[in-house]
Amino acid sequence: MPSIALRVIGVIRSEIKTRAEAPRFYTEGAPDARLEVRPAYRRALQRVRAGDELIVITWLHRARRDVLRVHPEDDMTRPLTGVFLTRSPDRPNPLGLHRCTVRAVTRTGLRIGPIEAIDGTPVVDVKTVVSDADDS
Repeated sequence: MPSIALRVIGVIRSEIKTRAEAPRFYTEGAPDARLEVRPAYRRALQRVRAGDELIVITWLHRARRDVLRVHPEDDMTRPLTGVFLTRSPDRPNPLGLHRCTVRAVTRTGLRIGPIEAIDGTPVVDVKTVVSDADDS
């Protein structure tokens, strides 16, 4: 199999500083944050507007990559479950998917939220949310 290389396009700047502070999901009280986009990739934000819904794809840099099974939500009363059926950040390829809303477009990136990513989390891609009604 070929190796895969990802390019970091930006970084999350958040008030969340540790894994313990991070909510499990954006609907569980996650704050807004800044997505600082590297200068080489800022043109890729053309036509992004406040109010747009995005999927921000991150590299969960503090995740363990050797974990294959977990107790969902760290609840030891729940049976061990393969990580592919959970939202655990610990997994072989720790990509995070974060649905959020653009609050503002800035000179250096975006103000987005809510997002449960930790400060310093690398961003590898941004995609628009597509609904079943979208033709594009």
